[in-house]
This record gives sequence, C-alpha cells and structure tokens, in this order.
Amino acid sequence: MQYSLKTISTALLSDYRNTFDDAVETCFNDLKESEITTASFNFYSSVAAVFSSKIEGENIALDDFIKHQLHQVSYQPDYTRKIDDLYEAYQFAASNALNFSNLKLVHSLITKHILKTHQQGVLRSGNMFVVAGSGKIEYVAAAPHLVAEYVELLFEDINFLLNTKLTFAEVLFFASMVHLVFVKIHPFNDGNGRTARLLEKWFLAEKLGAKAWFVESERYYHEHYDLYFANIRKLGLEYDQLDYLESQAFTLMLPTSIIRK
Repeated sequence: MQYSLKTISTALLSDYRNTFDDAVETCFNDLKESEITTASFNFYSSVAAVFSSKIEGENIALDDFIKHQLHQVSYQPDYTRKIDDLYEAYQFAASNALNFSNLKLVHSLITKHILKTHQQGVLRSGNMFVVAGSGKIEYVAAAPHLVAEYVELLFEDINFLLNTKLTFAEVLFFASMVHLVFVKIHPFNDGNGRTARLLEKWFLAEKLGAKAWFVESERYYHEHYDLYFANIRKLGLEYDQLDYLESQAFTLMLPTSIIRK
C-alpha cells in the first residue's frame, strides 16, 4: 500500500518493504527491560539521554550518569544537568501522547539549560545554518517564514500514520523518515538533533508499544557518528533542493540498531 503524505516521501517505501530483514522484528520482540530499572530510574532512558547528548558534544560517561541517577552520586552541575533534562524529556514522552503540543513541552525540557526561556518550545524566527566543526556550512535549513507551515504538515502526516495500521517494517521506515524530515526542517533555535532522535523513538513507541523505548538507536548513532551525519548530508545542502531518494542509507540505520550484536 502507498500512502499520500504531505512532507514524508514514500518513494523508497516499496523497496524498503521488499528488502526488509524479518530478523529485525524477531530481535525487537526479544528486547527486555534492564534489570537495574527501578520505580524511580529507567536504564534505557539513561542510555538514550547520554548517547543522544554525546552526539551533540556532551562529555559524559554512561556509568557516571547511572551512578548519578540511581545512587545519587553528586557531580558538578555542568556535567549532568543537560543530560538530566533530556532524561526527563524521555520520561515525559513515555507517558504522554505524541502531538505537537507535547513535542513543544519536550523541547522545553531538553533546552532548559541550553536556551533562554522565551526560546524553549518556540519555533525559530531566524535563518538556520548547520555548521561543521571546521566552520563549513553543512546544511541550510527551511526558511523561517515557512517553518510553522512545514511543522504543521509534518504533524498532519504523523497523526495520519499514528491512526493508520502499518506493518512492522513500515513503522520503522516512517520513524526514520519522521526523524529525517524534522531534522531537515530544523524548527527550533537549538536542540533539534536531540528532539529528532527522541521523536523517532516516540513514534516507534506509539506504534509498537513500550518495548520501543528499549531500542538503543541513540547509542548506535553515536557509535556510527560519522555515518549518521553523512547519511543526513546525502540529501543535499539546501532545504529547497533536498532529494529524499537519497534517504535509503539513513532509513536502514534504525533497523540495524535493533539487530546489531
């Protein structure tokens, strides 16, 4: 079945379905909650928060964050507070419906110690250029006067997909594409990468249930940092010239994160 969507390309969906490895679903079904998860501490939210933050340059060890959260080990605030914020955002998402109002609340949590209060959960009004460490522009995001429209259309697509019966393979395809479309719009002044990776997981959980939160996609993206960003860059430099026919490599990363040994 093909789907008529407004922002998410389905051009590669048929090939994705036809080549999907059924072992991914088996591996997903075998996922289990960690034994160290407690009533007040979630191991997989910690993994997600730590590795998504490390992708953005935060220097924190997973073991240190677990000790901080689980055993109340005290570190300097700058070492843990942004990861604490992201952990809280994952916990919020796990118990709330996926919609744009809640996404803005999630962004406010994520950027509590990144942006000024008036920019938390608020769409940007200025131009956005994603710059590499070398100082070279890697990507020019959607024009500011179009951001609200594009985000609205994306969430129309998300709402449609949440209310449509999808196969397991289709869920993973669309989760990856939601991640990719969101990060290409780059709707906020900061925190877009962290929000996009959480959004991908949130979509999975809405479609596949709570077990989706056990998927260590953020760890996989961090371990394959260069490939992750290279696959995002494949689509092109300018938002208006993006080629979603180049998104196949990116969409294959999520199932690989599930099946990897």
